[in-house]
Amino acid sequence: MTAAQEATAAAQDAPHAPQRLGMLLAWHGSVTQTRMRKALGAAGLTPRHAMTLMHLEGGPIGQRALAERLEVDPSVLVGLLNDLERDGLVERRRDPADRRRHNVVITDAGSAALARTNAALDEVERGLFAGLSEQDRDALRGLLARIDSHPDDFQCQE
Repeated sequence: MTAAQEATAAAQDAPHAPQRLGMLLAWHGSVTQTRMRKALGAAGLTPRHAMTLMHLEGGPIGQRALAERLEVDPSVLVGLLNDLERDGLVERRRDPADRRRHNVVITDAGSAALARTNAALDEVERGLFAGLSEQDRDALRGLLARIDSHPDDFQCQE
């Protein structure tokens, strides 16, 4: 047995190691984040860019409402939209009902990028959750929704 295997075995024998849900969640979250970032990178997007496109998939949305949905400061959203607009993935258009407002619209190129992104993320999720039934995945979604986490606790690594 190697030193690393011995350390792993010793850690598993420790009284609290297997019971630390926070540590398990952090480990699996880290692995998931790594796989998701790799898939998004192959599709040419960052996680925030992908989330922005996902929110636009349902149709145009006002810039302020989009910032609220993404739970980002409007100044952060402007940077995201600048990137996406530069790449031809979204357009900002004046709201005909209120010329002071801008609506954000996904372009055909943005929809194509989102389709590639969703395909890449589907593949990652198939691998991650291969051992879970649909019922297990639904239960996991329900349990994760009940975890006490807040957007203010999040620090973006992009």
